[in-house]
Amino acid sequence: MTYQELLKTGQRKLEEAGVPDGNLDARLLLEFACHVTRSTLLAHGDRVAGPSEEEAYLALLQKRSERIPLQHLTGEQDFMGLTFEVNEDVLIPRQDTEILVEEVMKDLHGGSSILDLCTGSGCILISLLKYSNHCHGVGVDLSEKALEVANRNAKALIPQEDYAFLKGDLFRPVEGKFDVLTSNPPYIPSESIKELMPEVRDHEPKMALDGLEDGLHFYRRILEECPPYLNGGAQLFFEIGHDQGKAVSDLMAEAGCREVRIVKDYAGLDRVVCGTFSPKDGL
Repeated sequence: MTYQELLKTGQRKLEEAGVPDGNLDARLLLEFACHVTRSTLLAHGDRVAGPSEEEAYLALLQKRSERIPLQHLTGEQDFMGLTFEVNEDVLIPRQDTEILVEEVMKDLHGGSSILDLCTGSGCILISLLKYSNHCHGVGVDLSEKALEVANRNAKALIPQEDYAFLKGDLFRPVEGKFDVLTSNPPYIPSESIKELMPEVRDHEPKMALDGLEDGLHFYRRILEECPPYLNGGAQLFFEIGHDQGKAVSDLMAEAGCREVRIVKDYAGLDRVVCGTFSPKDGL
């Protein structure tokens, strides 16, 4: 078949499978399987694909129709202008999380120390180190496999070695104090996980999704345990679920944070809560 015929086959198959954005995914998988660009597909759609290309593409279509995420099939995801390795051991970096990174960068000073809890692929910490001057950071995750991915991403994307990835439960492996704390913790209530899209529910790590009873468990723990690890005036940045802005803001205020504010994402939904660590106010 030609590239154009393969693309139409892919679009039809993914549409029948109910895959969201199936037309786009069909094209991206064709580019990946055939090692071509979109421009090549547009200019040379009548080119006959090789047998191995066709076989690879049809196999990918089958997996995508089973709702395996596109990023797990290609092994990568773009985030903050960088390409991150991803697999089933880490959450796929999402555009919503870029809001958190952008907010941190507004106030990030050269030489700052950053602590990223529940680091996963490392996308938050690595992006901040990539686009800052002489900052250093620590990423923590409970998953050894996630940390392997994060380390590979760091080695590929940032030349300096001003980072460390540690295995442990939130602060337990951490030493020293930090100027910035970031986290995209598990925040989906346990009972809501079954309602997620199959790509997320069945293929992304549950440990990175499950925020237990009300989705706020890890925010409470982080705020309770953070004081020994933060410098006075440190900045805290949390990604949140779209309906958790008030709840997390209240938790931060109760913990003694000041200048607490909610930042919305590009869809106008609450996405990040941030504030200033203020031990003199009782944190």
